[in-house]
Amino acid sequence: MTDERTAPIFFFAPFVSSTMRVDRAWIDYNGHLNMAYYHVLFDRAVEEGFSVVGLGEDYMEERGASYFAAEAHILYKRELRALDEVRATLQLIDYDEKRLHFYMELRHASESWVAASCEHLALHVDIATRKVTPFPDDILRNLAVMKAAHGRLARPAALGRVIGVPGRSEASAREMPEALQATGTRH
Repeated sequence: MTDERTAPIFFFAPFVSSTMRVDRAWIDYNGHLNMAYYHVLFDRAVEEGFSVVGLGEDYMEERGASYFAAEAHILYKRELRALDEVRATLQLIDYDEKRLHFYMELRHASESWVAASCEHLALHVDIATRKVTPFPDDILRNLAVMKAAHGRLARPAALGRVIGVPGRSEASAREMPEALQATGTRH
């Protein structure tokens, strides 16, 4: 995976996806977009956004590698309904030789309100071995250009957010059996 390619000149900051429409089949019995389909919309925008750095479907086919989701945290802020049009923004927060850390917002396309936000960690994977592997140099250069453009954006307030019951004291959390205490994950 040492194929040399040239880095793009610039990236939009943040990346903004094409317009997507909420399908009627995705609406649940509550009359709004089922939570699984927020993931679908975010995933479509991720594919579109990272294809700009060379990590599209053709990258997987030609170079035998891709990136897999390792962790995602979605905040649902406002309901989406059938036929609503949305666009997603993607901000590359950080990366290293094997990982991508990025933040996204799903916005109503015409009214601009945020329906959901998502923080992701993805791993670069060799498709044949299914093991984490370093990005090739040309992709790292492209990611550096994207990071430089996105680094000028404000750090999203929701980054690193922890899920929990408000007002729960640390002392009462320590009283909980160890097997039930959340320890977090490392990738």
